Amino acid sequence: MIVLGIETSCDDTSVALVEDGKEVLSSIVSSQIKVHAPYGGVVPELASREHIKNIPVVYQQALKEAGITLKDIDLIGVTVGPGLLGALLVGVSFAKGLSFASGIPFVPLNHIECHIQSAFIEYGDKIQLPAMAFVVSGGHTHLFYLNEKKEIKLLAKTRDDAVGEAFDKFAKMLNLGYPGGPIIDKLAQKGNPTYKLPIPKMSDGSDDMSFSGIKTFLLRTIEKEGDSLNVENLAASFQKTVADILIGKVKKFLKDLPAESILLTGGVSANSYLRKRFKEEFEDKFFVPSPKFSTDNAAMVASLAFERQNHLGKLHQECFPTLFF
Repeated sequence: MIVLGIETSCDDTSVALVEDGKEVLSSIVSSQIKVHAPYGGVVPELASREHIKNIPVVYQQALKEAGITLKDIDLIGVTVGPGLLGALLVGVSFAKGLSFASGIPFVPLNHIECHIQSAFIEYGDKIQLPAMAFVVSGGHTHLFYLNEKKEIKLLAKTRDDAVGEAFDKFAKMLNLGYPGGPIIDKLAQKGNPTYKLPIPKMSDGSDDMSFSGIKTFLLRTIEKEGDSLNVENLAASFQKTVADILIGKVKKFLKDLPAESILLTGGVSANSYLRKRFKEEFEDKFFVPSPKFSTDNAAMVASLAFERQNHLGKLHQECFPTLFF
């Protein structure tokens, strides 16, 4: 079965073609970094406009690279949320238009679940269930539990800022550019974790996380030390604290929940230090997608669409949702 995936939840326009959930025939991503860089973050209205311009081009490029036509496609998968409403509408509208014109059914999918699926594209059955999966990105910091049936349960989430947002804001405080993740990653490789950052705890005893206090600490440290600030050491300290929080959260839940695999997914999972720390801690149980599947991409959407429709059995030609969600 060949599945067309469409992803427009934030600022990346992506279309992919995946066969039987694992063989990626093409995966095209059009980045908007240059558009949003002057603002230090994603501007929703600009993102929507860029998606409108990019999606027809990206779609045609994906078909050409895969060497197929619309007639060869059996199913369409599209992200319907969470994400930027205007950006999501572009992808959903494009998917519904293709579906209506061709008679190909489509499956609406959750963006966060697609990120979890990204690890299964490359590792498949090597990922043993039950498992824990961390989705860490610019908009999400969620820890999930996948049981033997791959049913998903949320264990903990951020109460305020996502990890990726903290990376971007940290870089913005230092006027280092956007996106902040890769910049901080490179700086940290030259430094040592000499700063002691706070590890927030919820006053209500919840297992949720918070990163706003860490951002405040970074800002105050930058303002206090001024020209004497060791940027590399502060970056290394920040990354260590983030890793400590995420790994500590997994280890806490492992005391009561059995897990054969630990997954790290989402854009922030491309961070070299996080990958290293998780690998050291969980060894052969640890799985992380390649960087090309860590950030927003449509291959993960197509892969999950195949799995969902496969579980449903026969393709239903009447599968044309009229509601957005």
